[in-house]
Formats: sequence, structure tokens, C-alpha cells
Amino acid sequence: MSLLDLSWRNMKRNFRLYTIYFVSMLIGVIIHFTFSSLMFNDDVLAAIKNKQNYQLGVSIASIVVFLFIIFFILYANSFFMKQRKKEFGMYLLFGLNERQVAWMVFLETLFLSAISLVGGMFVGGLLSKFFGMLLMNLMQYDNAISLSFPIEAAGLTVGLFALLTCIISVQSYLSVRRVQLIELFHAKEKTDKPLRFSVLLAMLAILLLGVAFFLIYKTGDQVIWKDHFMVSFIAATVGVIGGTYLFFRQFLGWALQRMSRGQRYFAGDRSLWISALRFSIRGNALNLTFISLFSAMLMFLVGFVSINYAVQFDAVKREFPNHIAFSSPDEGTLKQIEGLIQEKHPITAHEKITGLRAAAVTDRGIAFGEPKYFTEELLLFPESDYNRIVKLHNDEQQVDLQGQETVVLSKGIPDPVKFVAGEQPEFTVKAAGGAENVTLRIAEKKDYTLLSMATDGQGEASPKIAVLIVSDEAFGSLKQAEAEALASFDIYQIKDAKNANALARGVQALVGSAPDTYFAAFCDLYSIQIEGSSLLLFSASFLAVIALFALGSIIYFKQLREATEQQRQYAILRKIGVGDVVMKRVIRKQLLFVFFPPLILGMLHSWFITYYPTLREVKDFPQLTSIITGVLSLYFVIYFLFYLSSVSIYYKIVNPKNAMT
Repeated sequence: MSLLDLSWRNMKRNFRLYTIYFVSMLIGVIIHFTFSSLMFNDDVLAAIKNKQNYQLGVSIASIVVFLFIIFFILYANSFFMKQRKKEFGMYLLFGLNERQVAWMVFLETLFLSAISLVGGMFVGGLLSKFFGMLLMNLMQYDNAISLSFPIEAAGLTVGLFALLTCIISVQSYLSVRRVQLIELFHAKEKTDKPLRFSVLLAMLAILLLGVAFFLIYKTGDQVIWKDHFMVSFIAATVGVIGGTYLFFRQFLGWALQRMSRGQRYFAGDRSLWISALRFSIRGNALNLTFISLFSAMLMFLVGFVSINYAVQFDAVKREFPNHIAFSSPDEGTLKQIEGLIQEKHPITAHEKITGLRAAAVTDRGIAFGEPKYFTEELLLFPESDYNRIVKLHNDEQQVDLQGQETVVLSKGIPDPVKFVAGEQPEFTVKAAGGAENVTLRIAEKKDYTLLSMATDGQGEASPKIAVLIVSDEAFGSLKQAEAEALASFDIYQIKDAKNANALARGVQALVGSAPDTYFAAFCDLYSIQIEGSSLLLFSASFLAVIALFALGSIIYFKQLREATEQQRQYAILRKIGVGDVVMKRVIRKQLLFVFFPPLILGMLHSWFITYYPTLREVKDFPQLTSIITGVLSLYFVIYFLFYLSSVSIYYKIVNPKNAMT
């Protein structure tokens, strides 16, 4: 019999074991090919405005996704090899050498990889259309996505998985060569010894977690964090990591130990699943700690980018309230522009405002907390023009100024403030080309945009426009004295502004590109912000899917390995009269104790880290709680499906009628 025949017979005989391994590889191929297809899909590339940023972002994300696929599949292969150690021992005993066994494993891996590649790329190609439509929906574009199997994506997937096959073969060869023959026969007979648990360490776990959650809840507190930031940060970090490890290493074991000493220990099936768990705490503590902490990071990542995506729509509207705005041209050019706009994007509103160019005499930091983010030149507008634009946008941000009062428009200001009379800071300016200084009194710093950043349609934007609103009386006197410093701007509101890229480029060409010419289009920032946040959410979701399978596989394969090792114990239980119903109930409780503590603790970590320190600036966002809850609920559902699958496979393994040979 040739090694090829032997490999084929092994695959047929151990069909269930090979199926688990095959599914792992198939999922990896599907995810990678689906993601890679979107990088080369012509319809997607035609819809994206910032193609270079898109391809760079997808390339980086695909590398990260593939690294997780490597971890996922190598972990599955590690389980696969450990389950077959006794089989390898038989081959070595019958005269095969290590190279022949490794070659046999390589043939099996090659065969499974080939099937996985063909099947995975076919399914991935079908899914790429769906995910392409999902990406367009996230970006709120109406472009249709056709079904395609890009040859570049196929070549990339085949090349990477050929490399992965080589890595798997090396791992398999080292696994066979590293273990002695006698160890191969006893590989499944090693069991953990029950640990001795300390009530003090168990309580320390709860104390550390409690302190960490308290510090995270108090993030931003002036005494704890502002005055003792480094101490608070180290304490919170040690509390989360150390508390989580001691929770699984000591607290759960102590809880099981207490349950084993209770009067009801021998009632029902409690003794069966509690004793099994006490013996497995040593082997599971580190894995469960890693899964809990990494799950928290994963849920935080998905929650953060989901909220970032949702907030961006509101942020873009606030940052770019004007659909198209530009320096007022001559009447003939303005008529051309209006005709161009009316062709595809009917005008819903049009206003013209006139401001005064000026320069700061005193420190700009008095008015603008971070002056480096604003233009050097100031623009002063009368309150009447400002109030007309506010009304145009259906806002309630009108102002009423007297004398030399001014309002500073500083978009992004963390703490808008109103100053009472007598405490208003003074800010001195000089009109462009003027000789006299004018001292204004700052009545309010407002988080509002009158004129947004200038854009060029290439993904670049200028600094924020430094705008001051002054009373009509003050502006009238300045206007008469410094008429040559006046600057007018036309502001248009149009229909379907986010898809007006072609229109924006046409208007920009008519306005001109002189150094002092201003132009800004809503669609430019929309493509920068929304495409970027959509791609980030899309990539993070893909990453979360493969990472979730990788984390789930750590518990999943660990439990299946333990099930194989406990076949003899369950056979004894069956012989003394334990029925199927009781065995299934014992398995459900045992696995429940393994799957859900790291999930619940990870969700708790994620909630605190996401909700309290990270999202304070958007805490008033109405969808904040629902987004975080949705992410955690989805994560819970997926892990619950892992749990149900593990229970089913575990029972089949320990049941002599269905046990794997």
C-alpha cells in the first residue's frame, strides 16, 4: 500500500476529525478571498472616490486578517496532530520512519488545502458580491456591484495558502519528530492534577477587578486621573489583567472547591461535572484569561469603529453644513455655476454673506484654544448674515450682540462657553490693509461652523476658517473704514449633495484657483470621512469574524481534546448505569462553566472600557448605548452557537457508539 493510499484511507476512517480541520481551512479561504476580491472589484473601485486610500486600507487589513487566519488554522492543525499521536505511534512501530509519516501528513494537508481553495474561492466569490453591496450601503452609495472572481484575488489567495500549507507541513513534521514513541502511546492518558485554591487569592481576584472597574468608571475625574494619571493607569491595567487571571486560576477553582464540600455535592449530577472541572482548571486558566482579555479588546474595537461610523454622518453635517460654498465670482460666472448645479442637483437654497478679512493683533489663543488648527487670517461677519445662514440650516444657534461684542466660531471646541458682562476677554484685531486696531469683547465661544474647511477634491482639506461674528453696528463701522478688505461668499444647498463629486469639480473649475479663492464642497469631506469610517468598520468586522473563530477554536478544540481523553471515564459511567440524559446534562453544565465565564467577563471589560473613558465626547449621541449593546449581543450569540456545537461534538466523542476511532 502506498502512502497516498494510506492517506486516503485515514481520511475516510477519521472523517469527523478531518471534517473539523477541513472546515477550519475552508473558513479561512472564504474570508480571505472574499476580502481580497473587494480590493480588485472594478465596480467597487469605480464607486470609491479616494481609491488610493481604499486600496492601501484594504491591503493593510488583508494582511492582518491573514495573520489571524494563520493563527486560526495552525491552532486547528495543532489539535489535529495531537489527536493523531497514537495513530502516528502505530505507524512508527510498524516500520515507517518519521519522514514517511510527515510526507503522508503533507499529502493529506495538500489534498485538504486544494479542496478548501477551490470550494472557498467559489463561496468567497459569491459572498464578495453581497459584501460589496454591504460596503456600498455603509458608504450610502447607490452603485450596483456585479458578481466577479478577480484573477488577482485568486492568485493572491492561492499564493498565501500555498505558503500556509508549507508552514503547516513544517509544524506537522516537528510535531511528529519531537515526541518519543512511548510518549505517542500515552499522549492521551495525561491528565491535570487538581490545584489547591486559596480563599485569599480568590478574594484578591474580586478586589483587583473591583478596583479596576472603579478606576475605569472614574476616568476623567480630576483627582484620580488628572492628578495621578500614571498611578491610576497602572492600577487599572494590573487590576484588569491580574484580576482576570486570578479569577480563572483561583476564584473559579475556589468556588468549585466550596461546591464540592457542600451538603448537596452528591445530589443529582453535581459531583460529576464539578469534579471534572476541578481537574481541568490548571490547563484552562491561561487560555480563559487570554480569551477574556482578547475578547474585550475585540468587542471594544468593533464597538468603537461602529460608533465612529455612526457619529461620522452627524459630524460631517456639522463640519460641512454648506453643500457648496465659494468666493463670490462675477455675475456671469455665477450664472454659469447656477446652470451647472441645476442640471443634476437642483438648488434648494442660496445665500450670500459678506465678511471682512482681518488679522489678530493679540494672541490668537485667547479666541481659539488651538490656533494651529485655524487659518492665520480672520474673517469677521455681521450677526445678521450669520443668523440668516443659521436659519437656512434650521438651527437654533442665533446670536444677539451689542456694541463691540463678538462670538468666536471654533468648531471642535471641547467646552463651549458664554462669558458674563464684565468678564469678557478682550481680543484685538486689525482689518486687512487697515491702520487702526479694533478691540472686541468675546461674549461666547460657540461650537459651530459658518464656513467649513476649503477642499480640493483630492482628499485634502485646509485648516479651519477662523471666524468671528460681530454686531451689525460694529461691522458697519469697520466696513466703511476698510471697504477693500471685504470678502463675499455664495452658499448653496442642493439635492443629493453626497453624490455631487462631478458637480463639485465643475464648479471648482469655474471659481478658479487663485490663492485667495475659497471653495468647499460637502461631498469632498463626505468621501474622506464616510469612506474612511466605512472601510474601517468593514475591515474591523472582517477581522472580528476571523478573530472570533480563532478565539472560539481555542476553547472548542481544547474541549474536544479533553473529551477524547475522557472517553474511558464516560465509558465507566455508562457501565454503572448513567444514562444518556444525565450524560448530556453533565456535559452541558461542564462546558457552560468553561465557555461563559470568559465571555461574560470579556463583555464586562469591553463595556467599561468602551463606555466610560473612550466615548465621553460623544456620550450624548442617541445611538451610543444601542450600538454597544448590539455588538455585545451579537458576540454573545456567536459564542452561544460555539457552545451548542461543542456540546454536540463532545457528546458524540464520549459516546462509545459514536466515538472516533
